[in-house]
Amino acid sequence: MSSNYKVTKSEYFSKETEKNKVSPSNSRKRVNLNDLVDRMNIEKKKDQRTSILFSVSAISALIVFGIILTL
Repeated sequence: MSSNYKVTKSEYFSKETEKNKVSPSNSRKRVNLNDLVDRMNIEKKKDQRTSILFSVSAISALIVFGIILTL
């Protein structure tokens, strides 16, 4: 009993083609560097979090393994 709206293939592709259409106003639009820098910073933070999480899990596994060996 899912309450999700089901989209048919034709509806999906028509929406995608509408998004990808280039209008004259869109073709002259400049890239906002502030948005790109913000995205880059967000990605860096995500990478740091995942690396810290991986390091903590590896260290805790080693500690648990060491405790098991000493018993």
